[in-house]
Amino acid sequence: MSAPGTGRAAATALGTLPPERRALVERLLRSGTARPAGPPSTSDESGTPKISLFFFSADIDDDPRDKHALVLECARLADELGLHAIWVPERHFDAFGAPYPSPGLLLAAIAASTERIALRSGSVVLPLHDPLLVAEEWGVLDSLSGGRVGMSLASGWHADDFVLNPDGFEQRKQVLEDGLADLYALWRGEPVRRVAPGGREIDVRIHPRPRAVPEVWLTSTGNPQTWRTAARLGLNVLTAMLEQSLEDVAGKVALYRAALAEAGRPATGGEITCMLHTHLAPDPAQARERVREPLRRYLTAHLNLFEKFAASQDLGVHPDDVTDADRAALIEHGLRRYIDSSGLFGSAESCLPAVDRLRAAGITELGCLIDFGLPREDVLQSVRELAGLATRLRARKAGS
Repeated sequence: MSAPGTGRAAATALGTLPPERRALVERLLRSGTARPAGPPSTSDESGTPKISLFFFSADIDDDPRDKHALVLECARLADELGLHAIWVPERHFDAFGAPYPSPGLLLAAIAASTERIALRSGSVVLPLHDPLLVAEEWGVLDSLSGGRVGMSLASGWHADDFVLNPDGFEQRKQVLEDGLADLYALWRGEPVRRVAPGGREIDVRIHPRPRAVPEVWLTSTGNPQTWRTAARLGLNVLTAMLEQSLEDVAGKVALYRAALAEAGRPATGGEITCMLHTHLAPDPAQARERVREPLRRYLTAHLNLFEKFAASQDLGVHPDDVTDADRAALIEHGLRRYIDSSGLFGSAESCLPAVDRLRAAGITELGCLIDFGLPREDVLQSVRELAGLATRLRARKAGS
């Protein structure tokens, strides 16, 4: 259920734009109009989704020390309450996601502060890095955490990020696959061939190695081919609701499972982790009201980042062409979509039907993005309520 008037305001805002401006606005995020997700499936094929925390702050004016302190506090609380995993991203050179340029460093701090919760990066942009260093770093994290680490890999999408590796941009998807092959070899204790000074070719092994090969996801939202690639490589998938509907996700999950079967893998295998903005409170109306302004700021920051990307890629969308009216219309449209159908907002009890729809779409883990601008006390309350949601899900499954 949306906040009163949210849907009418969004529809009115878009409707007042001339056709060519409306087309430009809708192209910016390719979000489409929110559609009902439909009734939950009676199938229990994907089981009860795991509940995890996801961090991707966009409070651009805040002190990063406060953000990192919040991540650590939430991680300790989630560890105590039995939530499944902590996800932190990799972001560079932009205020959107500014506290997260080094997921390995942050996960090391979390490892030292927790005992059982899984630790993951969503995502390591592998074409920006030498796989030798990534393999070593995750070997150290594995040691610090007692084997609790995993990662999702991404090929990258913003050209400016590739100042770290300009030669890797054009063929970044192939660079990712080649780098993944090196990671697996190094983690198994096998050498990779490299050129040393003087043109000498040498075999290189890493130390320390993880006690077991870490679990790996591939990050994808809009491109169905990435889901096929994940299936071919035997990887899990990390996706998000930021630019697609639940029906879009369900279709890609079906494609992924068919591709697993085509690759000779179990069609029911693989984890599908979905990142979605989340805020839970004892009063569901209060939860929805709390998120309106923080979500507005978050979507505005995301739009600014996308405009920079579109300009750099010559997609026909230039920041100077996007007016204040365009932005306001798109943000209202995004708010309606999020609050209606693309986030998890309410109480532990009121969110159960939404979780059922996510499960029916094939999602096996909810990556609950909680740090999008709410006060610290509200974020911590949401973590406690998510633990209550996980308890309800387990109890319901046990009683079924």
